[in-house]
Amino acid sequence: MAKTAVMGLYEDANYAAEAGDALQEVGLTNEDYDFLTGAPYPEGAFGEREIHHHLYVFPFVGALCGLTAGILLTSMTQMAYPLVTGGKPILSLPPMAIVTYEATMLGAILFTVLGIIFESRLPGFKPKLYDDRITQGYIGVHVTCEEGQVVDVEQALTQAGAVEVKRGEAD
Repeated sequence: MAKTAVMGLYEDANYAAEAGDALQEVGLTNEDYDFLTGAPYPEGAFGEREIHHHLYVFPFVGALCGLTAGILLTSMTQMAYPLVTGGKPILSLPPMAIVTYEATMLGAILFTVLGIIFESRLPGFKPKLYDDRITQGYIGVHVTCEEGQVVDVEQALTQAGAVEVKRGEAD
């Protein structure tokens, strides 16, 4: 079946939280709706799902890749162009440490930026309903549901105190 997007606009945060409860009574899960707001409400203020992220993994993987690249770059360069200077070893650790440190930090930073983009789900390819009044203090409850549930969802949003309920296409 095709999915349909429905959005209810609320002036009060308490009504938006009641809308989340009403949507669960209709049979939707936390994955089916989301709250849109221009104000910084704390996580869980509307009873929404707790979002788990894995952003901490990206800097570690980037640092390991950078460390590996730094060691390979410095050691392979010194082995490819051996310059014996005064009987010193060809692989000199102090200069290698500086380049390896810089490559490790570069890898961690680049992977952190990529991790932020990935965890933020950017760019968003799925079109969503939106109303400019959300930036003026209204709270939007964006629901993605089956076509057969649209009437029940609209009724639940209206009974929870929605100022306006919109309907649109979902992916």
